[in-house]
Amino acid sequence: MIKVGVISYLNSMPFVYGLKSIKMSKSINIFSSYPAEIADQLRERQLDIALVPVVVLNDLKDVSIITDFCIASENTVDTVCLYSHVPIHEIKSISLDYQSRTSVELLKLLLRDYWKISPVLYNSSKESQYNIKDDQASLVIGDRAFDLNGKYAYIYDLAESWNKMTGMPFVFACWVSRINLDSIFQKDFNAALKYGVDNIDNAIFQEQISSSNINYKDYLNKKISYDFNEDKKRALAFFLERINL
Repeated sequence: MIKVGVISYLNSMPFVYGLKSIKMSKSINIFSSYPAEIADQLRERQLDIALVPVVVLNDLKDVSIITDFCIASENTVDTVCLYSHVPIHEIKSISLDYQSRTSVELLKLLLRDYWKISPVLYNSSKESQYNIKDDQASLVIGDRAFDLNGKYAYIYDLAESWNKMTGMPFVFACWVSRINLDSIFQKDFNAALKYGVDNIDNAIFQEQISSSNINYKDYLNKKISYDFNEDKKRALAFFLERINL
């Protein structure tokens, strides 16, 4: 069985729905966790295929992108945000989300090249995820961000800020493999992902998910962009190049 790692956020639900609906279950086992943990599991060869934060592509030279799909945003994403009580240029320190290195690297790039400020950065932990008071801000990613949106005077959507700076979409995660896959499996895997992306509303209905503060259809259909097209490939290459400066 091929071990497949999937990010345990709402935005990956169409992928999981597709993989289960196309009956890939006879050939794969699906594991899920937050992005940084999935990346570590792939790094330690606990996984064969994974939907991983894109900074993994800089760390691991023996992985290859294997599908036509990704987790990206054309503009605002709503779930990768910097939260603050003060304007960006008054922020003195920022707590960094422990769940994803890609978002942390994106924030560092924006601080350096877009806002041109140098606040103190420190890592958060599961026990102290948020520290948002006075001139201290916090980077929060994933589904937990839904609970924070609208609650702070200043919310900086990192995908939107990236788009304002570059005019490009931003790719947060892509599908990679550390093993050689035969062409038939790779074709079937890609088809399963496509099925999920093409049937997002069905996936929402089948999972019977609901929350008063999340518009699932709007988020998955409009905030997240799944096709890994040429524009996104160029944007990803530019991002990986810039964070290495």
